[in-house]
Amino acid sequence: MSKDNLKVLLNGLSKSVQDFAPLPNVPQEIENIHALFTDSTVLLDQTYLLSEVKNTLQTTPYSIVHIASHGQFDRNPKKTFVLTYDDKLTMDRLENLLAFSQSRREPVELLTLSACQTAVGDEQSALGLAGIAIKAGARSALASLWFVNDEATAVLISEFYQELKKPGLSRAQALQNAQRKLIKMPAFRHPAYWAAFLLIGSWL
Repeated sequence: MSKDNLKVLLNGLSKSVQDFAPLPNVPQEIENIHALFTDSTVLLDQTYLLSEVKNTLQTTPYSIVHIASHGQFDRNPKKTFVLTYDDKLTMDRLENLLAFSQSRREPVELLTLSACQTAVGDEQSALGLAGIAIKAGARSALASLWFVNDEATAVLISEFYQELKKPGLSRAQALQNAQRKLIKMPAFRHPAYWAAFLLIGSWL
């Protein structure tokens, strides 16, 4: 992945909608990443609508797609989704959106699902939502294996993107360095705060 002129789409949900708890650290997480990339688009809360996500992905070949929201994986595909402000981004919808980029020969290089339980799967789909992203054509996906702490996630993800921007550093190394930084923080030293995140697909 060339690190020059990266186009980044940042999606985030901090409000309490559809009976899900608020995620108060999401705006700061989005702001931190937005500050790192000059060519980044933000869809946050009321602008993070299913139609906006769809239209934005169909009109611009983004290299990185970041989604900070609640996610749920279930054996029933209809109950598997990432939450948007007004709807749910289901497995089928996610696959279609990423496959659209693939058909334009502009695959998403990195999909980050900064959300609760986004990589959890079962015997039918061991990699959960992140696995669907890879299947649809994203070169790599970063997601969490269990319910994650909102504050710790915001810190880790911000550190991950800072590391990712460094020349010669792979995605796997960027995640590893971000996790090491959290280990050094007394408040987030426990593995529950940093070990949930998994990089699937290309580590380069």
